[in-house]
Amino acid sequence: MPFPENTPTPDDLPSLSAAEIAALPVELLAILQCEIDERLKRDKAAKTRFDAGLAVRYASRAAEERQAAGKDTGTVRFDDGDFTVVADLPKRVDWDQAQLGDVVERIRASGDDPAQYVDIAIKVPERKYSAWPDGIRASFESARTVRVGALKVTLKAQGADE
Repeated sequence: MPFPENTPTPDDLPSLSAAEIAALPVELLAILQCEIDERLKRDKAAKTRFDAGLAVRYASRAAEERQAAGKDTGTVRFDDGDFTVVADLPKRVDWDQAQLGDVVERIRASGDDPAQYVDIAIKVPERKYSAWPDGIRASFESARTVRVGALKVTLKAQGADE
């Protein structure tokens, strides 16, 4: 179905209200959704490639600056022409959960409070909760709160491959 020339494009959407967008024909909504998804994929690929180029250009210099500052991670700043390059190498720390559990038990056994040293969180995967017998599930019911996420709507032409 051809649309008039004044049909909104993805570039026009920020200036439209949600109600105006909702009032568009479903065929146009489907086209816009597809165009936006394609733009996001293209832009994500461009961002990935661009970031890789910046890393090729600046990773060695940033590593030298970080070493000169006596640090393995974090932010360093240096100049490239009239620009200041801010290169951040974040620290990512992973903890072995089994070993942490052992340490927490040792702290508790010594009479100390492990909460003074570590954050303790108990999680119940929904998949496991759903598989429990009713009696066990009932014990946990008062500790469980269900929240919903954001609605996601995908438009697909009828008969199109899923």
